[in-house]
Amino acid sequence: MRYKSVLVKNHSSETATEGFASTCSVLVVGLFALTFVFQNFVIPSSSMASTLLVGDHVVVERETLAPTPKWAAFMHYRDVHRGDIVVFYKPIEERNGDHIFLVKRVIGIPGDHLHLRNGIVYLNGVLQDEPQAAKPTPANYDPYVDDFPSVEPSTEPGVSPEWSVLLPKHVQGEDLVVPPGHYFVMGDNRTNSMDSRYWGFVPRENILGRPLFVYWSIATPESGSEDVPLREQAGSTLHEFIHFFDETRWKRTFHQIR
Repeated sequence: MRYKSVLVKNHSSETATEGFASTCSVLVVGLFALTFVFQNFVIPSSSMASTLLVGDHVVVERETLAPTPKWAAFMHYRDVHRGDIVVFYKPIEERNGDHIFLVKRVIGIPGDHLHLRNGIVYLNGVLQDEPQAAKPTPANYDPYVDDFPSVEPSTEPGVSPEWSVLLPKHVQGEDLVVPPGHYFVMGDNRTNSMDSRYWGFVPRENILGRPLFVYWSIATPESGSEDVPLREQAGSTLHEFIHFFDETRWKRTFHQIR
């Protein structure tokens, strides 16, 4: 009996066209993730200290808190919860007409009654235990900020004119009542945070996502504002390049945000 030798072609190595197609597929998936699912964000101020530090570079997940479109029913979605740290568009436009990104913690959801006494949050009549929140001292006590909403906003510097008008309409007794479709947010560094106490509620549609973890952190000077001008961003980039090794906070790499 004779056996014919059969030549088997080796297909383990892909052609140039196949390699190009594979690379394009990876790039498309990566671009989709970076465009629609994840976004990076740099913390410019100490309003969320010590949860988030100035110079923290964080990954923001944009899909969980975004309403699921019909074409992407496979994406997981949930509503905003109390205690969530969220990234959102500031509800009040800047003087130049721009909207800026902010990062704060959700304190009140629609229907909640809340007030502060000596910097302590009372939610629906219950004192809240918030170990992450900075408490006022006799040296930095501010009656508008720390006993909110007991003082007229017109007497407090930094309060937006729109909020000065709207605030009394949402007060019942000693409580501020969160309206439907809106959220009350504050920074963890309560004594140094421009938040809902100054410009009001955050509409649901303004919330973009939630930061998951710090992928890089470097000690940088605080900008003095949560709206960082482009020239300061350029200066910060140069600072980060020069001091990458000696000022990077290596222990905060992949630090989970809670």
